[in-house]
Amino acid sequence: MDQKADNIISYGRSIVGLEAEAINSVIPLIDSSFESAIKQILAIPRGGRVIVSGIGKAGFIGMKISATLASTGTPSFFLHPAEAVHGDLGRYTKDDLALILSNSGETAEILKILPAIKRVGCPVISITATKNSSLAQHSDIVICIGNIPEVGPLALAPTTSTTTMLALGDAIAMTVINQRGFTKEEFSFFHPGGQLGRKLMLIKEVMRHGEENAIISEDALSKEVIHLITVTKGRPGAASLVNKTGKLTGVFTDGDLRRCLEQSNNFLNEPINKFMGKNPKVCSPDQLVEEALHIMTQHRIDQVIVVDTNNRPIGLVDIQDLMSVA
Repeated sequence: MDQKADNIISYGRSIVGLEAEAINSVIPLIDSSFESAIKQILAIPRGGRVIVSGIGKAGFIGMKISATLASTGTPSFFLHPAEAVHGDLGRYTKDDLALILSNSGETAEILKILPAIKRVGCPVISITATKNSSLAQHSDIVICIGNIPEVGPLALAPTTSTTTMLALGDAIAMTVINQRGFTKEEFSFFHPGGQLGRKLMLIKEVMRHGEENAIISEDALSKEVIHLITVTKGRPGAASLVNKTGKLTGVFTDGDLRRCLEQSNNFLNEPINKFMGKNPKVCSPDQLVEEALHIMTQHRIDQVIVVDTNNRPIGLVDIQDLMSVA
């Protein structure tokens, strides 16, 4: 590696190192003000939102914080201060909470919207350098990041200040969901289009049921069961077998059919209970798709029967159904 390249790598590493140091310097500043901010967010009444505002680079960080809050169950949107002073101040209500980001705390556009926000009765939480700024003085709660010098040759472009704001925003959002006991299922609800969200879908959202679910008596003839699987909508590849009370006693799959055909054709006129799998793997409709996929992988099977609390089959999940959402 030549000297020039070595200098480039070293300088890049030094910038990342300084930003890491900046984040570490904020850790001791997470105090009772941070606690109060979390409690204020948790106390937002139903219908209220966290309205995040900021200018420039702090504004972009604000957008990300707002998106993180919204995606984890705290209603939120970003409002640009310039848009606010041109009519959008009407978005604030007394049930909302204003989260405002400004390193200096003296940004003109930010200060212009404060009187109107206060007049509405909307509480203000600010993330800023110190408690001495105009923004801090007019905030209900101030979360400080400290006077952190920006990194880089000119020490002018927002770098460490926005990095620490972002880290604090993540800390706020994650602490809120920790206090609320936010679940995987709730996360899935807010992320139905993402890969993780799809894996966190519930079984009842993807299972085959009704006309797509083959259910028949354990006393039926094998040929009757095979016919049912064949004519069932979507060709489920398996049939749930039940006793006289409707409870699951077995399963007959395409794999079972192949094994029977290899042995003899005479089985077609015999009761299916002679050939069915007597310990079918089951899951509940409220389990996660990921759990059903784990069962199939662990036991090397292609179907799992979905049962209710009385062990009555109400659906079926096929491996192909899970592959489409995994």
